[in-house]
Amino acid sequence: MRPSDASHATWRKSSRSNPGSDQTACVEVAGLAGRVAMRDSKNPTEVALALPRAQWRAFLASVRSGDLD
Repeated sequence: MRPSDASHATWRKSSRSNPGSDQTACVEVAGLAGRVAMRDSKNPTEVALALPRAQWRAFLASVRSGDLD
């Protein structure tokens, strides 16, 4: 998605961001109407990936189960 599509979004940093670093290697997420967007915090003006909420939940389940390790 284009950055302008999420200009009204409230972005949050991932709770899994590396706390010992300078906080530049973070993923940010924002809830939008019917979907969840994520972006690289180092490049907030670049494109973001937006997923329908059901796909976002499936992605999180895969991460939590270790399927993506």
